[in-house]
Amino acid sequence: MQKFKGPDEIYGELFELVQSRRIFPDSKTFVDATPKSDVSAILAAFTGVDQDSPDKVRSFVRKHFSLPADGDVAAGLTNVPPVRDRIEQLWSVLSRAADHVDPNSSLIELPRPYIVPGGRFREIYYWDSYFTMLGLAEAGRYDAIEDMVDNFAHLIDQIGFIPNGNRTYFCTRSQPPFFVLMVELLTEVRDDESVVHNYVQQLQKEYDFWMRGAESLPESGGVMRRVVRVGDGYLNRYWDDSDKPRQESYAEDVEHAASSARDERDYCRNIRAACESGWDFSTRWLDDSAALESVRTTEILPVDLNALLYRLECRLASCYEGSDNALAERFAGRAAYRKELLQTLFFDDDAAFFADLNYPSLKPTNVQSLAAAFPLFLEIATAAQATHVMTKIQNEFLASGGWLTTLHTSGQQWDRPNGWAPLQWVVFEGLRNYGFVTEAELGGTRWASDNIEIYNRTGRLFEKYDVEHTQALATGGEYDVQDGFGWTNGVLLKLMNQLNIN
Repeated sequence: MQKFKGPDEIYGELFELVQSRRIFPDSKTFVDATPKSDVSAILAAFTGVDQDSPDKVRSFVRKHFSLPADGDVAAGLTNVPPVRDRIEQLWSVLSRAADHVDPNSSLIELPRPYIVPGGRFREIYYWDSYFTMLGLAEAGRYDAIEDMVDNFAHLIDQIGFIPNGNRTYFCTRSQPPFFVLMVELLTEVRDDESVVHNYVQQLQKEYDFWMRGAESLPESGGVMRRVVRVGDGYLNRYWDDSDKPRQESYAEDVEHAASSARDERDYCRNIRAACESGWDFSTRWLDDSAALESVRTTEILPVDLNALLYRLECRLASCYEGSDNALAERFAGRAAYRKELLQTLFFDDDAAFFADLNYPSLKPTNVQSLAAAFPLFLEIATAAQATHVMTKIQNEFLASGGWLTTLHTSGQQWDRPNGWAPLQWVVFEGLRNYGFVTEAELGGTRWASDNIEIYNRTGRLFEKYDVEHTQALATGGEYDVQDGFGWTNGVLLKLMNQLNIN
């Protein structure tokens, strides 16, 4: 598998200086920059720069690197067209051609065109892309879906898994494994069941990535990287193969690790694992809801991750049926066992709700979140469990602008009062799977209406929304709220069509 050098390895002391001293307000700026000339010559020239002067260091970087554009997708927009028209425009605005990049750039080349989220997110993102594809399907852009699926298959073949995004500094972690749902979506829009078989090798490789180390775990239990032995089978957790500060958030990680009184490597591993979850960041991963420094992602077995891997095991079982029945039986057995654990261990009887599990106790955590909807979304829950989940979601999570991510107000962006497009779709579809159509349509309508009202007022489609204070823009996180926005566009268009909203 191909290995990539990140900006920290390529630029050494220059990287550390630029990032640790916050030469640019956004730590992602420098790691997305491209050198204008030979790197060795740039580094040699840097030895003559007054490194105690932030202005001189900044001038040096601007002279020797091409910095990324600001990513304002609404720049030059002089009027606010109807939201459907704007989404149609944005497919082109957010599209990127097949890559041909400088080998010293952090961007990893992709062989086919793709859609980026927007704003500071200038590359493809893994789980974002599934929800973007929902909108592409509604727009009839089936070739774009196939291009993106093929790009992800390419990354699996090249790297061994799908990284967080197509940047070298993301190559130590993945994101929630939605590739199987992407392949199934492509199969659906092509109306050809044989399509899924074109990607069996990549589906298997993705599964192997998440299960790496499983065979070495003793029957008595244990954990290695992303896999945990539980009884006669396995569960999974989020992880990162690096325990260094994130290159794209270097100063932030160094500062938080220092203030945590924890070993820096332990803090960094856990904050990186939270990034692999896609929920960066949330009280789901915190010991202390008021302190990011208490992050402990690797000590939690997430319900959403295990639900997605159940779907992957089911799909692999069906793919091998008839060609390798022994392998089909193996995957069917693993799926059945994981489903049993999802219905038992992951369902908190006291709360009547699906929950993440603490490890190694395998007891529910005390943070309730919309991750509980994944067993409904993927049709794992029993009918009784689905009824309990629906009741709590509608009674406690439904706000005036959609469904809350968690019930905790922490200042983290994946917490109350924020709502996110992917979770709105998971809840909407999950409720409908169990016949709760009225409840699904109520929340879906509130979300779509909020998106449209804010769009009509601002001309922008944002990555997240404050669903409690619908006149306010969402806050929280390591950066300002971003405009674009791939998964918002996809889910909004899908919901508008499902709900007959013009």
